[in-house]
Amino acid sequence: MFDWWERLSGRVVFELFTLQRDSHSGEALHFFLYDTLKIFMLLAVIIFAVTFLRTYCNTEKVRLYLQGKSELSGNILAALFGIITPFCSCSAIPLFLGFMQARIPMGITFSFLISAPLNNEIAIAMLFGLFGIKVTAIYIGFGLFVAILGGYIIGKLRLESYVLIPITPMQGELEDVKISLSMMQRIRESWEYTLDIFKKIYLYVITGVGIGAFIHGYVPADFIAAYTGGDSWYSVPLAVLLGIPMYSNAAGVMPLVEVLTQKGMLLGSALSFMMAVTALSLPEAMILSRI
Repeated sequence: MFDWWERLSGRVVFELFTLQRDSHSGEALHFFLYDTLKIFMLLAVIIFAVTFLRTYCNTEKVRLYLQGKSELSGNILAALFGIITPFCSCSAIPLFLGFMQARIPMGITFSFLISAPLNNEIAIAMLFGLFGIKVTAIYIGFGLFVAILGGYIIGKLRLESYVLIPITPMQGELEDVKISLSMMQRIRESWEYTLDIFKKIYLYVITGVGIGAFIHGYVPADFIAAYTGGDSWYSVPLAVLLGIPMYSNAAGVMPLVEVLTQKGMLLGSALSFMMAVTALSLPEAMILSRI
């Protein structure tokens, strides 16, 4: 799909800048130019498409539908709802509190809180563009499984009494608010949201690609493969531990995942690292500790 840009960026780096193809700086710069534009184009197309489809989804209707559902079915629906919500792990917390105000069980709200940052449209778009439909489907499946199982276990533990902040339940029943948008309004809203997302994440993308370019050009593949490749039993736990202290969104961490797999990291370890960065962040833990 992006062969034309790979050739063009190669000509810029190796002919215009006269860098050697087998040099560290040449490989790093070529990776940076190629991946930056590729990721931006993928994000623009897929975020716009997903946002356009989301204009047909009424959040209040989903909350109304979740209210009164049994635990397991509610966990499944909340995890699926997390896929279409544009939230990172920290920004999903206000909607999480809204679920609790709507008297939706805590286990179901946690299924949403776990799923939203893992299976957001940016992660899905970039996974599909970099690794294809099979890896993307596996990632989504495991993300949903973790969200459903985690929420179900939390629901069985009955932890409502441990909530620190007072949450006043909404009075009466939730109302199904009907929103009618014209096609042009949906397109305009989708375009404005896509631009807004770009303003928020472009620095993450450039930083992530820059770090990935450095690793691609200067870090030996044997070094990464020695710790996170092969049959090492500790490769997945090590990847998770490395990811927890970091706080980024999928746009920032995906270039690292791409280059780490190219350098020999097992795909399972790389995806575990990505999940830890996007969903197990220290800022989220600090916010939840106050709730």
